[in-house]
Amino acid sequence: MTETVENIMYFATHAGDNPEKACLPFVMANGALAMDIKAIVVLQGNGVYLAKEDYRKNMLPGGGFPSFNKLFTDFLELGGELHVCAPCIKERRIEESELPEGSKITAAGQVNLMALNANATLVY
Repeated sequence: MTETVENIMYFATHAGDNPEKACLPFVMANGALAMDIKAIVVLQGNGVYLAKEDYRKNMLPGGGFPSFNKLFTDFLELGGELHVCAPCIKERRIEESELPEGSKITAAGQVNLMALNANATLVY
């Protein structure tokens, strides 16, 4: 018998332009991971800047949350799945080598399929 895995997909579309909204997908995803729920974060639009380590380390904290870099590294250490929009990084001249180890470059078709398979999707 196959066990169904619950999963939630979080879209992060903000970075330093709105630190509180940038933090929220990772706060929620870390909570899901602590509850043994699979958490997928998709970085789109300005959210792709969050994939850059030097950017994360220098970003202002938002909304009374821990530093964004801590939220991000906790997410990866807890087993979160990170997807980064291919056209978005290309537009912002972010190289694949600048992305965190284990992150996946993705585009619309794959994101749509993941959303269809998710139990819930949240956009920030």
